Amino acid sequence: MQNQNFKSSALKAIKIELAAIEALTSRINDDFATACDLMFNCKGRVIVTGMGKSGHIGKKIAATLASTGTPSFFVHPGEASHGDLGMITGSDVVIAISNSGNTAEVLTILPLIKRMGAPLISMTGSPSSSLAQEANANLDVSVETEACPLGLAPTSSTTATLVMGDALAIALLEARGFSEEDFAFSHPGGSLGKRLLLKVADIMHTGRLIPKVQEHASLSEALLEMTQKGLGMTTIQDTDNRLLGLFTDGDLRRALDKGIDVHGTNIEQVMNRNCTTITKDVLAAEALSVMEEKKINGLIVTSQSGEVVGALNMHDMLRAGVI
Repeated sequence: MQNQNFKSSALKAIKIELAAIEALTSRINDDFATACDLMFNCKGRVIVTGMGKSGHIGKKIAATLASTGTPSFFVHPGEASHGDLGMITGSDVVIAISNSGNTAEVLTILPLIKRMGAPLISMTGSPSSSLAQEANANLDVSVETEACPLGLAPTSSTTATLVMGDALAIALLEARGFSEEDFAFSHPGGSLGKRLLLKVADIMHTGRLIPKVQEHASLSEALLEMTQKGLGMTTIQDTDNRLLGLFTDGDLRRALDKGIDVHGTNIEQVMNRNCTTITKDVLAAEALSVMEEKKINGLIVTSQSGEVVGALNMHDMLRAGVI
């Protein structure tokens, strides 16, 4: 019975918060358009501020704006009264969040923000509040009821505020023509950033780390080079470092199946002369696609003149986070 009570409480909370989100659709009005216009044309940064739970939501909104093309950061209103107000300039736009619209710490800094000439956007649950009345645009995030049965813990109200913040961020993202590549530049450490920014040159082995033997080397010498360099393959090059062929672990297995003498065979007799190559300026993600399409575990990187400049394998892709 206790489990059933847990489920019932959870479902009730979700339904209340869904209703709060649904109510926002009728509030995407002229004030919302004004807020977007102010932020779109902002010459400085979008500063988000709020106390308590509103502050936590504000930090998330600022982070979402910053990662989607609208430079933004969070300023704690309490700290703003003790020096951090210097982080705000007249070229900025301020988003102040307060469910009551009368949070003392936020109201304290309003006169100074207005004096700077920074446009003010409020997100409140009370359109008649002091904060809403002072704003250039007020975004109504009021809720009929909190999901908390006591009506005390901010739940529906914080969810509605967060969703309104997301709506602002997405509207601005689309207005700016923000692309996947733009997003990647803000997230170079993420998987998307690696897929869109990382190039073959960034992860390939170069110089002495490239497995290499001459065309007249024996198969046993080639195997020793493969073992030392640990890429599961070796290049066969001429004296000018031009690629003549490739020999891989797979080629070795096929050679052994044929009973080839490892010590008495020259590498040129068993090397693959039609190996797949790539250039260093290609995206690592594209190189991965080539490897998957060709069903191979490694690639040789060559210059336009055919000289070997690098080598990489699937493990390098894994280490770099491309996979």
